[in-house]
Amino acid sequence: MTKPEINSTKDTQNILRDRRSFLKKSTWATLSTLLGAEIVHAATMPEDYIPVALEQEFDPMKGKSEGMIIRNEKPWNVEPAPHLLNDPITPIASIFIRNNGLIPEDVDAATWTLTIGGESVVKEKTYTLDELKKNFKSYTYQLQLECGGNGRAGFYPPASGNQWAEGAIYCSEWTGVRLKDVLEDVGVKSDAVYIGYYGKDKHLNGDPNKVVISRGVPIAKAIQDETLLAFALNGKEIPLAHGYPLRLVCGGWPASASGKWLHRLVVRNKVHDGEKMMGDSYRVPKYPVAPGEKVPDKDMKIIESMPVKSIITYPKSGAMFNTSKKLTVQGHAWAGEYEVSQLEVSTDFGATWRKCSLKKPVNRLAWQQWSIELSFPQVGYYEIWAKATDEQGISQPMVMPGWNPKGYLNNSCHRIAVKVS
Repeated sequence: MTKPEINSTKDTQNILRDRRSFLKKSTWATLSTLLGAEIVHAATMPEDYIPVALEQEFDPMKGKSEGMIIRNEKPWNVEPAPHLLNDPITPIASIFIRNNGLIPEDVDAATWTLTIGGESVVKEKTYTLDELKKNFKSYTYQLQLECGGNGRAGFYPPASGNQWAEGAIYCSEWTGVRLKDVLEDVGVKSDAVYIGYYGKDKHLNGDPNKVVISRGVPIAKAIQDETLLAFALNGKEIPLAHGYPLRLVCGGWPASASGKWLHRLVVRNKVHDGEKMMGDSYRVPKYPVAPGEKVPDKDMKIIESMPVKSIITYPKSGAMFNTSKKLTVQGHAWAGEYEVSQLEVSTDFGATWRKCSLKKPVNRLAWQQWSIELSFPQVGYYEIWAKATDEQGISQPMVMPGWNPKGYLNNSCHRIAVKVS
């Protein structure tokens, strides 16, 4: 059979839809044949469930760029396979790239400035990078940043946008000065409500006067200790693709709130209304909606703290091993502004769950490492599902949360496939 040519995201979605339709009508015996192994816990597999191994085998991007999957080339949008995120501190080579425009050229840190203005500052002020480093104390935090659309590929029917799987998340070490210290130096009026950022990225159409993205956060988030004007990533200069030479970093919120190539901040007396703050950009319905339903703008809310979530980073999905060996499974968990209180795994499609060892975060807004040792006495196909619960008692849904127009906030359980021989 000739492999279909994939020409667009729409083509990919249509093929995946046809594939899912076929698989949903298949019997356990047919699925076991396709997997090459007996489905050990088939009796507890949810109705119409598609084994993760079959979804992955049909991924048209599989194997591209040695584990770094290119979702888009203009602008650059790239994510790592989950196993590349196994380190407690994500190495720069494994950090996802999410850009809305073109990366700026001819960046000169020596002449770079940051201007802070807006309706709610006492007096507009401009700083060089050297002044920020010399005049304010530097801090270093491990901070998790996740794309608001991470997991979008898991929505059905498909939502529009880059079809991120599970890799648009990382937790690296950021160094910079606290935004609240700089705002105190500038002077903020009592009517301040929000901040908004502006970067030096270029619009895809080449218009130098058109803003690519200008988002922000409420003042309460802006003055948290961990909100940084960062100039270093993992102890080195920030790479150009990740915002060199200066980036706003707001851990625990959608990564789009952490503006790259930062050159201007505005303190607003209202919710910031910059590019990609309105409509359905980084906003979700206030109530459940049916797939495809149109939602009035007044019924949309801005995404703030990201939901509780986890990822399995070892072993890789598709791993094969012998029944005589125990398997150490490990990964990370996070919950936006909150701490994760429990991590569980299931090997029988969610019928039963086992509690894992879970570490405390290194600092607030850092992700947490978890691990467990599993035994598989019977030969066959298994799936490992991971489920985190945060300190509020909120747990990840097993399969898919409520649909929304842009496919944001999919925090369903991460699943991997393993075969035991």
